[in-house]
Formats: sequence, structure tokens, C-alpha cells
Amino acid sequence: MTSYADIMFTPQVEAEQARVGSKGKYESRYQAKQNEPLGQREQDFLTSRSSIYIASVNSDGWPYVQHRGGPQGFLKILDPVTLGFADYLGNRQLITKGNLNTDDRVSIFAMDYARQARLKLQGHATLVDVSEAPEIAERLHSEGEGRVQRIMTIRIAAWDWNCPQFITPRFDTAEMTALVGPEIDRLEARNVQLETELAQLREQLKGRK
Repeated sequence: MTSYADIMFTPQVEAEQARVGSKGKYESRYQAKQNEPLGQREQDFLTSRSSIYIASVNSDGWPYVQHRGGPQGFLKILDPVTLGFADYLGNRQLITKGNLNTDDRVSIFAMDYARQARLKLQGHATLVDVSEAPEIAERLHSEGEGRVQRIMTIRIAAWDWNCPQFITPRFDTAEMTALVGPEIDRLEARNVQLETELAQLREQLKGRK
């Protein structure tokens, strides 16, 4: 692995940074990240995702972004520099698979909208039929998702946490349940208490008639 800047800050990018006065602003930060594998924070973040976005480039130079998702934990850590996930039956356009046949480089965004966090990764990917790697397929399979068709593995070349600015918070069902569940439980308990007190008051009123 190398640093994110070594890959992404091409001469053309640095020329644009120089034009706006930001060239060199990130140098010390990225120099400290040379050859840094995924740490525990990054691994925990990735394995708690339920979706990611993967960009590849076709033989004509056109970029393509694919969404991949599944139950929380569908993305698995094979080692500190390798991710993997199982690919199931889809629309069978196989655009990403075709792209990887000519250029195995990919860019990945892993998003946590609820906490406004984004992890960016650059890497080299393989997408093969399950018959070519049945042992890895067994490690990557997610229960209840059907029969694995292909498996994707990504060897990470560099990674970087992105600025949370402009990430609009969004919550899935599980996150909403965790967020509002305790308050709902409190209100339900209070409702039971009030109904009990109301029933007691009614009984008291009956006794006074």
C-alpha cells in the first residue's frame, strides 16, 4: 500500500491545487500514512456497512459506478489489506466484471450517512465465478442471500477518511429503531401506567355514586 495522495494527486491535480492555493496543504498528513494497512477502526467501519459504491473504468475510458449491498457484515475483511464480498444473481449486465478484465483498478466509497462518515479506498479488484474460488466463497457468503454466483476481492492500495461536510444524515430502519426505540419504550410504559391510573380513578368514582 501507499498513501492516498501518491495515487490521487497527479500532476494535473496538483496544478489545480496550486491554482487555488491548497497544494502542499495535505503533505504531512499523507506522508504519515505511507504503507498503512486497514486499522481496527477502518475494519470495523467496513464490516458494519450494508452498502458500498464501486467505480471502475471500461476499455474506452468511461467510468462506471456500481452499488453493492446486503445485510450488515456482507463486506468482509480477508486480511488487513484485502476486502471481499459475495456477488449474487443480478441483472447479468456484468459491466464491472467486463471492466476488470482490462483494468483491475477500482475506487470505493463506503458511507455512513447516519454518522456523516465516508471512507475512500483505491484498490485492485478481481471478480470471479464461484467455481474458481469455492473456499473464499464460503467465507464471504451471507446467510439467507441465496446462491453465490461470483466473489469479489479487493486488494487495497490506499485509503483515506473524507471530510463529513455536506453528507446529509440518513437513517435505515435498524438505525431508526436504535435511535427512537428507547423513547418509544418509555412512552409505551408511561401509557400503561396512565391507563392503570385511569382505571383506578374510574373505580373510585363508581364507589362514590
